[in-house]
Amino acid sequence: MRLLTSSWVLPIIGAPLREGRVAVHDGRVAWVGRRGDPGEPAGEPVDLGPGVLLPGLVNAHCHLELSHLAGVLPLGRGFVPWVEELVESRSRFSEETVQAATAQAIGFLERRGTVAVGDVSNALGHLAALAASRLDAVVFMELLAWDPAKAEASFEWADARARAVAAQLRPGLDVRLATHAPHSVSPPLLRLLVERGGPAAIHLAESPQESQFLLDGGGEWPGFLERRGLGHVAFDPPAVSPVRYLEEQGALHARLVAAHAVQLDAADRELLARRGVHVALCPRSNRNLGVGRADVPALLASGVRLALGSDSLASVDTLDVLDDALLLHRQFPTLDPAAIVRIATAGGAAALGLDGLGALAPGKRAALAFAAAPAAPSDPYEYLLSGEAVLQRAGDA
Repeated sequence: MRLLTSSWVLPIIGAPLREGRVAVHDGRVAWVGRRGDPGEPAGEPVDLGPGVLLPGLVNAHCHLELSHLAGVLPLGRGFVPWVEELVESRSRFSEETVQAATAQAIGFLERRGTVAVGDVSNALGHLAALAASRLDAVVFMELLAWDPAKAEASFEWADARARAVAAQLRPGLDVRLATHAPHSVSPPLLRLLVERGGPAAIHLAESPQESQFLLDGGGEWPGFLERRGLGHVAFDPPAVSPVRYLEEQGALHARLVAAHAVQLDAADRELLARRGVHVALCPRSNRNLGVGRADVPALLASGVRLALGSDSLASVDTLDVLDDALLLHRQFPTLDPAAIVRIATAGGAAALGLDGLGALAPGKRAALAFAAAPAAPSDPYEYLLSGEAVLQRAGDA
């Protein structure tokens, strides 16, 4: 039994504990409280010093296999040019370079207090690196095929690949079929996923270009499809928002992790809340790609379940969602800092279906993070979002 103590403990599902303590036994939280509280186990506490002890962060939307594109793609030229450059750049690097960068990114996440990721992958080529790490991971195998003629073959290949690796995964790793976005996957392919219970993840309402294409078939996206050799594919725009299009297709469900959700109106938010969809906010990526920003206060007021994601190193400087939490705090200064930290922990754990993570309570996993401070912070949430805090795994402190 280890008894960890710090100037602050954040259970997330309860009030912050000044001079709090967390008892850990056999990899699980056995007790949370203050000195002298009922049930406190005996033993000499391990004092982590001034700072904040909390459950590890959950990065609910990232692309580990794009880590080799860090600093490669130019930003500021618009969303569609960025996507085009991303597609063209991926083939310029060797598999060894890709795997090395992915392993480095995984190591960074571990060191910086992240304990679980929702990772979007096209190739599943880095499962061994994830298996060797301490991270829990839900790997969303992303289907991407706009041509309806390729829908069945794409689905069957992905389904077979996911099934083949499933038996080899260690506990804490899972592979789920997902899809890229409403404007990059054909309706027949989307329907095949819906028949299997729906896609597990999707990029949704990220850019104005996506919204316009679904509304009237116009904007920049048709030109991208033409340049990719897909201009021959006929498309009848549904003339609705991306969210309502997915609703018409039966693709909104309570296990869905929808990344971004920037281009929403009140009806979209109400629909996401009613269907129980988890939205993974990616504020730094949205800012860097110039697509706008999600209305987080309105999402919360509508009852939408929120998580936090970094997106990839192709659009952000780090995979640390504490950096995204810090940006949310700056963008929405009236938003309760405790709500932001909750989104980055319990919100992400709920989105990925990882019930043992995201909070400190008896029976939960002892996957802890610690932010050391020069002196005991007066407000633990404000300190975490001050720009001065750096998280690390508590066992590494």
